[in-house]
Amino acid sequence: MKRAPAALAACITFVALAISAGARGTPYDNFVLLADAFVHGRVWIDWPGAYIDALPYAGRHYVIEAPMPAVLLVPFVRAFGTNVDQTLLSHVLGAVAAYAGWEIARTLGVPQRTCALLCGFLLLGTDLFWCATFGDVWFLAHVASVAFTLLALLELFRGRRAWLIALLAACAVESRFTMVLALPVYAAMLAFGRGTTLECRRRVASFVATLVPFVALWVWYNELRWGTPYDIGYTAWYHQDGAGQPYGSPFQLQYFRYELESFFVQYPQLVASFPYVIPSISGVALTWTSPALVLAFFARRPFHLIVPMWILTVLTAAPNFVYYVNGFAQYGMRHALDFEPFLFVLVALAMRRGANPLATLLVTYSMLAGAYGVWFWRVAVRR
Repeated sequence: MKRAPAALAACITFVALAISAGARGTPYDNFVLLADAFVHGRVWIDWPGAYIDALPYAGRHYVIEAPMPAVLLVPFVRAFGTNVDQTLLSHVLGAVAAYAGWEIARTLGVPQRTCALLCGFLLLGTDLFWCATFGDVWFLAHVASVAFTLLALLELFRGRRAWLIALLAACAVESRFTMVLALPVYAAMLAFGRGTTLECRRRVASFVATLVPFVALWVWYNELRWGTPYDIGYTAWYHQDGAGQPYGSPFQLQYFRYELESFFVQYPQLVASFPYVIPSISGVALTWTSPALVLAFFARRPFHLIVPMWILTVLTAAPNFVYYVNGFAQYGMRHALDFEPFLFVLVALAMRRGANPLATLLVTYSMLAGAYGVWFWRVAVRR
């Protein structure tokens, strides 16, 4: 019965997402196409046209995004073909994220009423609900990554079954490659957690052993696509993209200022007529959409969670602050979803005794800003 509120939150989230989506699927269903490729024993897709971002390479077209959402879609594509709507998977994973977020807050000792507030913040105070509503290839990747990351954190805080933490963390990595930077911190938390030295060593060994098959599969997948053991997809895309360069890496310090302005400065346009606030197609800074994230700085205890959560935040944020694009097109800053699960934990720790008026105000504003973004995109961008 303790988990019933979290399960109810998940059900409400799924229904809300379905209503918000309005039974409209996404045209950017790259993961359905990739799942269909897997069903037919290949890694290249049947490319329907330029509206689908796929890398032309050696006469074929390849999806460069991490493949986990496509793997999850394989049974449904096998049964129903490419008519499968990947936004439904996006809704399911959004609901899973809501469940995991609620349970994390409860496990950390947050009062139930505040758990509901935090769950609302996780969904609407970030780009999570917005991404889960539309389900495009880039957005679904974020939703999957957040869902698996929150589940991994929940197990880390509660059960500490190392093999399951590794499995969930690997699924997050195979949804968003940035999350590979979280793996060493998870291992360190297992190594220095509760228990004898022998128990900690066994947990780390189990964690590493569980990751080995994923590494092997990843090398094999890259060999099949590029003929190399490592991934060249994003670099090759950067060399062909009009926003990129014909040489070098997509991760460079020269993009830091642009990203800094995107994450913290970029503001919407204010106009004299309804709806008065017009978000830029390239997003709106976290300063204006998610100010409640600042509550993370008020988390003080326990120290053994505060430190790794901040390390995880910095590590997973770093690549996004030197990347050549900020996530265009979007509402908010969707790349922040790589590190917002860890900030969510910190916000929850800051609200363990309940939500004071300032916290309630910041969270409520963030949720309203997120709801506005979903509404605006539905009526003005994706009609």
